[in-house]
Amino acid sequence: MKITPLLRWLFHPDLVEELESDLDELFQQRVKLMGLRKARWRYLKDALSLVRPSLLKWKPVVYQYNNYPQPTNTTMIRNYVKIAWRNLVRNKSYSAINIVGLSVGMTVAMLIGLWVYDELSFNSYHQNHDRIAQVLENETLENGVQTFSSLPMPLSQELRTKYPNDFKYVVASTAGFEQIIAYQDKKFTKTGNYAEAEFPDLMTLKMIKGTRSGLKDPNSVLLSESVAKALFGDADPLQKAVKIGNKYTVQVTGVYEDLPHNSAFTDVTFVAPIDLLFENKEDRNNWRSSSFDIFTQLNPNSRFDDVSVKIKDLFRKNAEDENRTRSALFLHPMNQWHLYSTFENGVNAGGRIQFVWLFSIIGVFVLLLACINFMNLSTARSQKRAKEVGIRKAIGSQRGQLIGQFFSESFLVVALSFGLSLAFVWFILPYFNEVADKQLVMHWTDARFWIFSIGFSLFTGIVAGSYPALYLSSFQPIKVLKGHGPSLRFNIGRFASIPRKVLVVMQFTVSVTLIIGTIIVFRQIQFAKNRPIGYSREGLINITMNTPEIQGNYDAVRNELLATGVVADMGESSSPITGIWSSANNLDWRGKDPNRAASFGTILVTPDFGKVVGWKIKEGREFSRQFTSDSSTFLLNEAAVKLTGLKNPVGEIIKWHGKNWKVLGVVKDMVMTSPFEPVTPTVFMIDSKERGFNIIHIKLNPTVSVREALPKLEAVFKKINPAAPFEYRFADQEYTKKFAAEERIGTLASIFAILAIFISCLGLFGLSSFMAEQRIKEIGVRKVLGATVPNIVSLLSRDFLLLVFIAFLVASPVAWYTMDKFLQAYKYRIAIEWWVFALTGALAIGIALLTVSFQSIKAALMNPVTSLRSE
Repeated sequence: MKITPLLRWLFHPDLVEELESDLDELFQQRVKLMGLRKARWRYLKDALSLVRPSLLKWKPVVYQYNNYPQPTNTTMIRNYVKIAWRNLVRNKSYSAINIVGLSVGMTVAMLIGLWVYDELSFNSYHQNHDRIAQVLENETLENGVQTFSSLPMPLSQELRTKYPNDFKYVVASTAGFEQIIAYQDKKFTKTGNYAEAEFPDLMTLKMIKGTRSGLKDPNSVLLSESVAKALFGDADPLQKAVKIGNKYTVQVTGVYEDLPHNSAFTDVTFVAPIDLLFENKEDRNNWRSSSFDIFTQLNPNSRFDDVSVKIKDLFRKNAEDENRTRSALFLHPMNQWHLYSTFENGVNAGGRIQFVWLFSIIGVFVLLLACINFMNLSTARSQKRAKEVGIRKAIGSQRGQLIGQFFSESFLVVALSFGLSLAFVWFILPYFNEVADKQLVMHWTDARFWIFSIGFSLFTGIVAGSYPALYLSSFQPIKVLKGHGPSLRFNIGRFASIPRKVLVVMQFTVSVTLIIGTIIVFRQIQFAKNRPIGYSREGLINITMNTPEIQGNYDAVRNELLATGVVADMGESSSPITGIWSSANNLDWRGKDPNRAASFGTILVTPDFGKVVGWKIKEGREFSRQFTSDSSTFLLNEAAVKLTGLKNPVGEIIKWHGKNWKVLGVVKDMVMTSPFEPVTPTVFMIDSKERGFNIIHIKLNPTVSVREALPKLEAVFKKINPAAPFEYRFADQEYTKKFAAEERIGTLASIFAILAIFISCLGLFGLSSFMAEQRIKEIGVRKVLGATVPNIVSLLSRDFLLLVFIAFLVASPVAWYTMDKFLQAYKYRIAIEWWVFALTGALAIGIALLTVSFQSIKAALMNPVTSLRSE
């Protein structure tokens, strides 16, 4: 219309759009009823009638016609809160649903937020964590590129000497392992490192007593605060002599603060000089023994990638005679140790970072589910609030003020929910820590915690309140105040319910996806648990030989234990039955490609080992004390035979370390490492010149109870080695620990899935009760006309069940794609079965039906006379 520019010039900008819309709609109706010409005249008349002071843009609009004073912001906010509170109190049931739903969603989001922060801040305790790295080696072998962390000791000095401009520190260290540490009659088994003197500076240990330089003394030890307290109580530990492993006597030269749980070195409770491990310089400069971790700190001007290129060939150049022709060194930054620890074919393939992403997405979605409940219930009540909006606009309220009013309601609900969620988190956190194996705390006195919490609450309030505020404030006063005409039904009728239906579909899509994911995670864990392991864990105990007294008196220990009658048999090995501690890649055999190398696990055992663990011989025979020639023989497992490609392995000769080893037999594969990975190709030997014994395996007599057997075992060990505490591990418990990480993830995911479905059902319950309330007159009429209770229940339930079914159709491909990606991380994995989706769909529809049918049956059973009278 030509008059439109004039209207835009005259009227207040906030009102122009609404007035134009109203005039245009009336114009369109009149064109049909009275023709174009008359409609134009009526349009002009209506437009001129609107020219009044309260609507002009250069006049104050609010309250001006009543000469009311302009309210201040404080007054307006107070008014908003007061109205919001009255609305909450007036609609108690819907308010309770909103508050409970939001508080549960915010609780989940806060717990996940604490968990994610803890994961992302891993190793940040160490001051220079952004410049610290570990030296790793990629070696190209016949079974692919493998990444190793164990390197030879002289490499440390080589890096220091050749690249002084790149490295501030280069430190060689053993991996942390358990040792007995003793002071007078106090003895404890603690995990400690043997490291070069710069280790405390590199890791920025916070010294409580002594200095970091204390480790430069070759006969010193640094203790953690907790170990010092356990050994010495309140006495000064400095210069006190302690004994490590019943072998090294050292003096305490420093006490450092306990490392936090989110440090890679959290288990390190003491650090001793690495020189204690070497008897001479030749041992220290041995390039053939790869048994040490090497850590570095770069100078400020050096970059990890550049230095990795420089040091790439350093190992190969110094150890060419050790078949390291395909070796490449590189730096792995400390900031990636925890979250990016998996290497596949020499390339970093992530690790725990996938769980961080997974839980972050779950946290966002669970919070979104709660926000959707608020949106749905708010907009569902739009018909009740339409008249309120119309009246407010008619007396001069602008749309911005109404938006502020509706946002104030969402912020009030969020504030109450946040207070409730803080209480929930405080109460749940100890249990959450136990499930997640964390030590998370609420940082009540940290200002950053409250700033983040306020920001989090504002964000939640904006997300939850945005759609209702924009939707409800858009009602046009002329149409609303006309009552129940067609225009009103157009605004808040069936089309207005489409966004609500979309949001319900979103809610159940997330819930169904989480349920499918949880079922698949637990199936994957169960699949690995049911995997045949190739040996018997029943009554099998492992004892670490951590003192010279035990290592030097094995035969005496064995004889005495067998004499007690509580032990069926026992044997020794260099690795536990649940791990392989050493490997070799320089084995040669007939037909081997000289240009390819292969890695084998290498385990030293006694002839009794096989009988103790119950392994199965597939070909040939096992070791025997009767044949001295067995000291030059190997037993191969099936994976090793497959790797060598030998068709008839028994009797074949394998060369290793310049010696010919005859293959005595083939052992069926045993799962000694990860149950999610293929079996490691392994060779077993009984020649103690190649490896040392570390573990005693004891098979308990099945006719004697464990409670009766353990004291007798302890008595024998105490007799042989009174200086060491008696500590043992059951093989089945050690094997079960291999599933701990996956079980924690599965348990957390299942908890979040249950909460997600709870929040979704809470919203569905609110919507169904509201819909039943809205249709109470219709239900009464239908019952009077003969409708049965099942008819009414079906009428009220089918729309919601259809939405859940659509959500299931949307969630299925999403869940399949996500879980297929998740399972790719496991080489020994399940296939995704169709019945998981069918079961989840039936479960979701069943839960939704139970949720909706409560209100449906309640409405259907209502006396129609009461229903009609209530209208």
